[in-house]
Amino acid sequence: MEQRRRDIQRAPGCMLGCVVVLLLWTVAWAQIRYSISEELKEGAVVGNVAKDLGLEKSTLKQRKYRIVSSNAEHLFHVNQNDGVLYVSRKIDREEVCAQSSTCLITLKTVLENPLEVHYVEVEVTDVNDHSPSFPEKEKTLEISESVFPGARFQLKPARDPDSGHFSVQQYKLSQNENFRLEVKDKGDDGKIPILVVQKALDRETAVKHSLVLTALDGGKPPKSGEMNILIKVLDVNDNPPAFTKDVYSVMLSENVPVGTTVIQVNATDLDEGPNGEVVYAFSSSMNQKILNLFDINQSTGEIIVKSLINYEEKEKYEIEIEASDKGLAPLTTEKSVIIKVVDVNDNAPEIEVTSFSSSIPEDSRPGTTVALISVNDMDSGLNGKVICAINNDVPFTLSPSMKDKTYSLVTKSPLDREKQSKYDVTIVAKDAGKPPLSSEKTISVVISDVNDNSPVFSLSPYTFYVTEANEPGTSVFSVKALDDDENDNALITYHILRSEDTVSSFLNINSETGDIVALKSFDFETLKTFQFQVVATDSGTPSLSNNVTVNVFILDQNDNAPVILYPLSSNGSAEGVEEIPRNVNAGHLVTKVRAYDADIGYNGWLLFSLQEVTDHSLFGLDRYTGQIRTLRSFTETDEAEHKLVILVKDNGNVSLSATATVVVKVVEPKEAFAASDVKSASKDDDSNVTFYLMITLGSVSALFIISIIVLIAMQCSKTTDYTSKYLEDKNYDGTLCHSIQYRSGDKRYMLVGPRMSIGSTIVPGSHANTLVLPDRRKASGEVRTKLKTNFISTDWCVHNTIFSH
Repeated sequence: MEQRRRDIQRAPGCMLGCVVVLLLWTVAWAQIRYSISEELKEGAVVGNVAKDLGLEKSTLKQRKYRIVSSNAEHLFHVNQNDGVLYVSRKIDREEVCAQSSTCLITLKTVLENPLEVHYVEVEVTDVNDHSPSFPEKEKTLEISESVFPGARFQLKPARDPDSGHFSVQQYKLSQNENFRLEVKDKGDDGKIPILVVQKALDRETAVKHSLVLTALDGGKPPKSGEMNILIKVLDVNDNPPAFTKDVYSVMLSENVPVGTTVIQVNATDLDEGPNGEVVYAFSSSMNQKILNLFDINQSTGEIIVKSLINYEEKEKYEIEIEASDKGLAPLTTEKSVIIKVVDVNDNAPEIEVTSFSSSIPEDSRPGTTVALISVNDMDSGLNGKVICAINNDVPFTLSPSMKDKTYSLVTKSPLDREKQSKYDVTIVAKDAGKPPLSSEKTISVVISDVNDNSPVFSLSPYTFYVTEANEPGTSVFSVKALDDDENDNALITYHILRSEDTVSSFLNINSETGDIVALKSFDFETLKTFQFQVVATDSGTPSLSNNVTVNVFILDQNDNAPVILYPLSSNGSAEGVEEIPRNVNAGHLVTKVRAYDADIGYNGWLLFSLQEVTDHSLFGLDRYTGQIRTLRSFTETDEAEHKLVILVKDNGNVSLSATATVVVKVVEPKEAFAASDVKSASKDDDSNVTFYLMITLGSVSALFIISIIVLIAMQCSKTTDYTSKYLEDKNYDGTLCHSIQYRSGDKRYMLVGPRMSIGSTIVPGSHANTLVLPDRRKASGEVRTKLKTNFISTDWCVHNTIFSH
């Protein structure tokens, strides 16, 4: 715009000059030429125009010497005093002459009076005062990485206001293996830089390239200008995703919670944008079972537990992972992930009985195999190492076999079915994990019976009391034997061991029940006691047997009536005559009635009474001794003959009796004396009988004392506490007979004997009558006391009486 203004201003001046030339064709003119360099300072001297033109200096001012060129007037001025041409301001050649190769400024100077026109040409020479410059300081190029080598990209050239040699002479490109620079010379239009791809681009190697293009002029030193070229390599989906690790391997504990992250795979794609976005997935060739166990996050690559992992099902999983980009034609990379499952002690040992004998004989030797046991633990390592033991006290033990985790259950000590017929053997299997797990299995082992026990009777010996006059063919007592064995080995049969004793032939036994039947009635007076043996035999093979002694005591029944021994007539009737003097005093012994009862105890205890008497005031009868005595003296009025009927009866529940008749004749003393001689003779005979009775009584008493001593010795040697309570009979009236009562529990026993003192001991073990006295002070059993009974028929009235309530 400024140049155009200068051209417009210059046009009127040219026109005026032409007019002047035409009007004043005759005016003198001259032309000189100066050369200056640009960029001179203001006031710099161009030349002495007046001198060079030959003008008088003194007339310059008068003649108004001046520059009339409008386009150069502001650049130069002439001093009218000395005619020197000065630079009015700093001249920029590029501004004045633009890109002209030669910069000439023509100055038109005028003198008046006369008018003279002189032309002064000023050549402004160029100075290298400008550096080349590019239109853009930075240039950004976007080049696809898919371009082939040799591709050319024209760049905008640099401009240098200087001209000629000082203009842009060459271009330089910073070092880069992918690019090189070519320069195209277009003459006056200058040199054009061209960027050439000399090596294939790879965005993944270098996303961008920074180049510096330098333009140099011809100065010395040259000046330069730079332009930064930023080359952005555009992405092409030419890179598949790449995993960051060559091998992915992870240890995963079994039974981890669902949702646990197993591992995170990571793949990168050197491409950018969708070409570089990676998504993850399981390979399509994956087993469905693995897909049920694991899942993968498509965005993050995290492999997640989908369901419970069990080491026992599989120890290792190999998962194929695919990483794909999102390019139009996606590229995919596969990688294997190895997941090793770490065993956790989550399985208790399993006990399996592979072979089992549920029943073994009790006579099995130690070491007999009962069962074969195998133990399995699905865990591994220490978690799968199992130790087996039996945790209860049983006669069995575990014996390891040659095969791993297999044991034999064997007997370790003798067995006895009778002590214990069944064992519950608890086998405990414990692994070595932390914490350890264990399991139990109980095996019931039944001990089968062997016939190793003989029958055992409940008592030995048996003692039974049988009342005489029993009914033949009925069971009188029973024996019972037990066998600790079972089934046929415990099936017992009984039989009586026959001997030369004829008594056992009158007995029969039920072979199955042990009930013993008497084939005849027993008579106490004939047989008081007997014994025999019963044999119990089991049904085992071979059979075992045992025998027991059975002691039978016959208990007396009141089946014998009293027998009168005196008086006894010649014809066998119980009648007698007694003569006494009339002058006897009161208390005189008239006679003594003697009687005998074969029964014992109360059944044999006789009492005497006067059933018939002529005068009750004259005679008295001792109810225990049978002695008849006078109650008073005879008077003259008393009759000479008196008849006494004496009743003798026993004390049985149903008493039996007999009578004796005594006729007492009262005679005068002379007759009585004669009768006394006869009577004395009879008394001598009676004295002999009494003597023998005394010897017998002494012998019995001596045996009785010996029995007491033996009893005391036996009681001192035994721990059994015998019950023996002695109670004096309150009904005893002081006769020769004496009774001792024995009380035990709900039974009461009485012994009647000759002057037995309170506290007398009854000899146990006697073969006479035996009384069973249950001891209420000891709940564990019975105490049996055997009472020896003596049967004496004398005037001491010694009888044994047994009764119970």
